[in-house]
Amino acid sequence: MYHFTEKYVNPFTDFGFKKLFGEEPNKDLLLDFLNELLKDKEGEIKSIRYIQNEHLGDTALDRKVIFDLYCENERGKKFIVELQKSKQNFFKDRTVFYSTFPIREQAKRGEWDFKLEPVYAIAILDFVFEEDSESCFWAMGYLSSHSTMIFQGLMLRFWIFQWQHVSYLSHEW
Repeated sequence: MYHFTEKYVNPFTDFGFKKLFGEEPNKDLLLDFLNELLKDKEGEIKSIRYIQNEHLGDTALDRKVIFDLYCENERGKKFIVELQKSKQNFFKDRTVFYSTFPIREQAKRGEWDFKLEPVYAIAILDFVFEEDSESCFWAMGYLSSHSTMIFQGLMLRFWIFQWQHVSYLSHEW
């Protein structure tokens, strides 16, 4: 009887994604990916360190969150990187919810001026995110109600990368 064994790691499986991007020996792959995605708008990331990716709620009744990858750069900016294989209702809402955990981590006891370091939520999707769009990439944020400018005071950055519409590498963003 022949047993099929895969020769390569599939990056679109949970195991393969975490093996390629989430282990210390391969940290340079994640660093390169983040820099390709963000360096023009956010500056170069020189180093990252992986952080505990499981976050429990405040009580036993609260929901817990497990990020695929969670890391921090040399300037204290946090990055959540998620691979999502199947379509999920309210995916944008889930992304906002996930982002609240790194924000809450920044709260300091005692005197605190409420200055927050940016939190980046990066989602690589293997499903069609927006049915009526051929775009493969979205950079989302919050808009000021007084202008069309992104509200700079909020330190959340959402980067949605829709793999289904990528036919070649481009810098659409």
